[in-house]
Amino acid sequence: MQVKKESLLLYAITDRYWLNGRTLASVVEEALEGGATFLQLREKNLDGGHFLEEARELQELCRKYGVPFIVNDNVDVALAMGADGIHVGQHDMEAGDVRALLGPDKILGVSAQTVEQAVLAEQRGADYLGVGAVFPTGSKDDADDVSHETLKAICDAVSIPVVAIGGISQQNIRQLAGSGICGIAVISAIFAQKDIKAATALLKETTLEMLNE
Repeated sequence: MQVKKESLLLYAITDRYWLNGRTLASVVEEALEGGATFLQLREKNLDGGHFLEEARELQELCRKYGVPFIVNDNVDVALAMGADGIHVGQHDMEAGDVRALLGPDKILGVSAQTVEQAVLAEQRGADYLGVGAVFPTGSKDDADDVSHETLKAICDAVSIPVVAIGGISQQNIRQLAGSGICGIAVISAIFAQKDIKAATALLKETTLEMLNE
């Protein structure tokens, strides 16, 4: 499945930590109303049954808004519920093996921190890359820092779209101008905000401006 560059403009990744008593579906819908263009369900601690139930609920929402919905890491859940695709990291299942399980019609995203990892992921069937952390981040303990130079080198080395991830906020988006990315992936810049819909809309506007600089 060819993933459209435009759909990777503002890539929202869920995080239960920021819910504060709200449901995941309600905060995701606020982000979709604000203009999020892509959604990844990232769950580290839910058992399979609850994960599947939650994934189905979020996929319905994404379909309502015409936004691709993918699952992080869990190939079984992604296949069981017919998600639009899956995202895997360097320490998860190898990209070629995931592509073999998914078949040709699903979106496969792969995390990369180096040009070598990026090129290999593209060769093994990745549709897009998530590259980072481009700024210091509290969301992922194992995220290696990726310099602006490396980010640009990765974008130059592959023909598939690249999304920057890690520590991106409304305040530092513009520093990514000229790197060759087609969008940003964020967690707290959306889901930790008091007004999720407004924060998402502003992020989207700033990201578009940055890409056109």
